[in-house]
Amino acid sequence: MLTLPNLLTLSRIFAVPILVFLLWRPAPLDYAITFVLYCVVGMTDYFDGYLARAQGQISRLGQFLDPIADKIMVVAVLIMLISSRKENPVPEIAGLHIIAALIILLREIFVSGLREYLASLQVSVPVSQLAKWKTTFQLVALGALILGGALPHMPWVHTVGLMSLWAAAILTLITGWDYLRIGLKHFD
Repeated sequence: MLTLPNLLTLSRIFAVPILVFLLWRPAPLDYAITFVLYCVVGMTDYFDGYLARAQGQISRLGQFLDPIADKIMVVAVLIMLISSRKENPVPEIAGLHIIAALIILLREIFVSGLREYLASLQVSVPVSQLAKWKTTFQLVALGALILGGALPHMPWVHTVGLMSLWAAAILTLITGWDYLRIGLKHFD
């Protein structure tokens, strides 16, 4: 159970409170540290899967925890980027851009519930290539929005984050519909 891939996955879960703490204090240095930690966490996401496959250590625990670790991190970072705090009255995601974040948040909840339901029927839903692109845009968006907080004198970084967030939201709607179509075949 405590294989290196599983430990990497667990490290992503344990990193989330640190990410939240750093994002709570919206100084450029805190954002810079958060960005570095976010990148390290992202690399562990790649390496846990790679190592599990390369070393033949794919486990049920890893298959269970990996998507949960991803969702916990994405949801926590999105919430922090949407939230306004006394020190940061204008959040990184504000105005109409909150709609893109909500689309992503709602899809994470919906797909998790759908996968759980289908798993009880012993139906697996493979991750599509488009869903992988959605995840890529989502991770780039969050990283750019965090980095934008570290580089307030470079507003284009923030703009790249918001554009990537909308791209992720559009792909989220498409892939969410794909999962729903698969799920509807298995409802009574």
